Amino acid sequence: MPFSIIVMTKVSDMNIELQSLIDTHEQPFVVIDRSYRIVAANQRYCDAYGMTPAAIVGQQCHAVSHHSQRPCHENGEHCPHQALFTQGETVEVLHTHYHADNQPERTRIRGHRLHGADGELYLGEQLFPLEAEAGSECDAMQMIGQSPAFLTCVDNLARVAESEASILLYGESGVGKELAARFIHARSNRAGTAFIVINCAAVPESLFESELFGHERGAFSGSNGLKKGLFELADSGTLFLDEVGEIPLAMQAKLLRVLETGEFRRVGGTQTLTADVRVVSATNRRLLDEVDAKRFRLDLYYRLAGIDVTLPPLRERAADLPDLANFLLKRLTGGQSPCRLAPDAVSALQAYDFPGNVRELRNLLQHAVLSCRDGTIRAADLRLPPRVAHARPDAASASLRDMERAHLRSLLDAHQGHRARVAAALGVTERTLYRKLKQHGLGKN
Repeated sequence: MPFSIIVMTKVSDMNIELQSLIDTHEQPFVVIDRSYRIVAANQRYCDAYGMTPAAIVGQQCHAVSHHSQRPCHENGEHCPHQALFTQGETVEVLHTHYHADNQPERTRIRGHRLHGADGELYLGEQLFPLEAEAGSECDAMQMIGQSPAFLTCVDNLARVAESEASILLYGESGVGKELAARFIHARSNRAGTAFIVINCAAVPESLFESELFGHERGAFSGSNGLKKGLFELADSGTLFLDEVGEIPLAMQAKLLRVLETGEFRRVGGTQTLTADVRVVSATNRRLLDEVDAKRFRLDLYYRLAGIDVTLPPLRERAADLPDLANFLLKRLTGGQSPCRLAPDAVSALQAYDFPGNVRELRNLLQHAVLSCRDGTIRAADLRLPPRVAHARPDAASASLRDMERAHLRSLLDAHQGHRARVAAALGVTERTLYRKLKQHGLGKN
């Protein structure tokens, strides 16, 4: 809803009432004229960019927020200033802003139409930093990206975090679903409480119930003491069910009951326990297809998918690859004498489709760090699979399934059919790889 604010036409005459009004906003708020000049800013805005109000007024908005001498629309971004002063529209956009220390911060910007005392038009920008109060190194350091697909995804995650509904994250293997779940937890009302993770593909069916709900002493052979389950440990916090499509069918009814009632019993126990748990789950499968195949319960699907969010694959974020690769290189080398990517290596990475996504990128860079000799990683050091290393297949001539099959075939050839090495290269379990090979008719290779 637009604000009704009277803005003085001369910066030197900026009245106290306007400053007092914008200072009441919890979010950073700034007023900008037709020439991109900042004519007023609240204290939250000034603090975000490390400047005093006196120093910030009169500056051009793009110089402060983008550290750029050019307006953001000249750099290809959708600009609230251009939308208002050229099309007469107020818009909400996603941008990456830079703090005084040059650290990036993804920000949702809501434009408002403001009028001066003489009818002069001004832009009011209300800022909603997406990482605000998330506070963890995980969020600030690893969610790297400025591409439109990635910014939209982060914005969606920030919005759904405010809800208490169950969330289902869709995405290919390696896109960072656990990282997204941690981001949701850190921005939710449960931040600071337990965040518990279970990889449903890695737990044997016979131990699944004990893992989730715990067991009493003597409940089965080898249970020498009481064990609390993950639901109990996650009480008041968040439980992340990774690869939720792998939950055994027999366990799904029990999980559904816990999600509906919050009540459960330990294996071998008679006492009914309760836990207040928010469930975030993730899968790289189409769960409705699993429902049609009678491998997943429809009622459980609807319980888990209160809200669903799709995470973009790395091939849709090619613009993020240089920053993401440089961050991973720093992590891999412990920040000591980090390797750098040569231009041909960057081009090779951006031309590659990354079926294994960020996890595959990390593995490729890990090998490259060991291969390069002078601190510079070149395309040859990346050991990209043959036939798909230097050219992206045309979407019109090859389906995603065809590309995935071709990639699996090339990895099998590169590793002489050694499945453990192929699984390691993709960053997936051998169980997941086996299922993929079977789907593509490569199971005998």
